Amino acid sequence: MNIHNIIHGEAVETLRTFEAQSIDLVVTDPPYLVNYRDRDGRRVRNDDSAEAVLGVFPELYRVMKPDNFLVLFCGWAAIAQFSQAWAEAGFQVGGHLVWGKDYMSNAKHVQYRHESAWLLTKGRPEKNGNALPDLLAWTYSGNRHHPTEKAVEVVSPLVRAFSKPGETVLDPFLGSGTTAVAAALIGRKAIGIELEAKYCALARSRVAGAERFHATRTTQRQAA
Repeated sequence: MNIHNIIHGEAVETLRTFEAQSIDLVVTDPPYLVNYRDRDGRRVRNDDSAEAVLGVFPELYRVMKPDNFLVLFCGWAAIAQFSQAWAEAGFQVGGHLVWGKDYMSNAKHVQYRHESAWLLTKGRPEKNGNALPDLLAWTYSGNRHHPTEKAVEVVSPLVRAFSKPGETVLDPFLGSGTTAVAAALIGRKAIGIELEAKYCALARSRVAGAERFHATRTTQRQAA
């Protein structure tokens, strides 16, 4: 696998081709299994397929190195299914992250004003002397590229906090490429898997731009 490798394929099948214990960090925002449709009618592939989404957990556990983290964005509606799947794969909960929003994205019994992610562990990662707060400020991406796109400003602190420079960061549900962009911007190796070809092309373009920016910034720092 090369640096910043964006793979067009199905997540579970592609992960089966990876070497065991080859990944340092996983950060991913999978389909929430809620048949989501945004205001423009856009949908998320496999948002109605528990097998395609939850089937990644055993493979992620296999490909991750021991004593490392998986950051999983996950809605509450299917949390019972997700938590059962990650526990059966061997992951343990190491923390819970919440991003407060200054706007309401929906309302039923309550107003929806936050996003959340689970910090899962394989083994016993070392404690971080400068731990990330579990309550963070949200940045809205505008969902320009993808119906559930996360902003780079949201993902970058996760990559920085839970990996080291030069390590390999994987997102098996890459979408428009945000995790890979964040990794490339701060000196990590990015590997992404995405089912839709149009998003793979977009992710490759975004990551190439991030890589150029990182190289320029590194050169400027060395010259300073």
